[in-house]
Amino acid sequence: MLNALEVITTVVVGVMVGVEFSVAFVMNRIFNALPEDSDQLARSRGGRMLGAVMPVWYIGSLVLSAIWAVAGWHHHGAGLVVTAGGLLIVSVVMSVLLLVPINNRGKTWTPENRPADWKEQMNRWDRYHYVRVAVIIAAFTLLVAALV
Repeated sequence: MLNALEVITTVVVGVMVGVEFSVAFVMNRIFNALPEDSDQLARSRGGRMLGAVMPVWYIGSLVLSAIWAVAGWHHHGAGLVVTAGGLLIVSVVMSVLLLVPINNRGKTWTPENRPADWKEQMNRWDRYHYVRVAVIIAAFTLLVAALV
């Protein structure tokens, strides 16, 4: 049972890392190259879509890691799983305090109502997101290391 939990947790966190990595290094670069208002419209749509899914994914990843840490407390790699869980907590706190407020504003913007500094706000979101991606990559790496 513990083996299944380990694999499921690692896959769930790994896929989350893949999505967030893709947003940071693929999708946002595509959006930035779009003409006229398309960048802002794409980010607004992405903010609505992913803003609905990612909270469940982040919390679910954290819960799975916590269950793994408790269930495997006396097994090899438990410290790595606890540390990975701590990093996932950091990613959730970063999301709530730094990224979600910007995302909540951005997902309501249209070319008609967006603020003059919308690009600056999106650039700030991108910088925070790069840090969050690094944090969840580190958590994923620790979970993988705990498997061996």
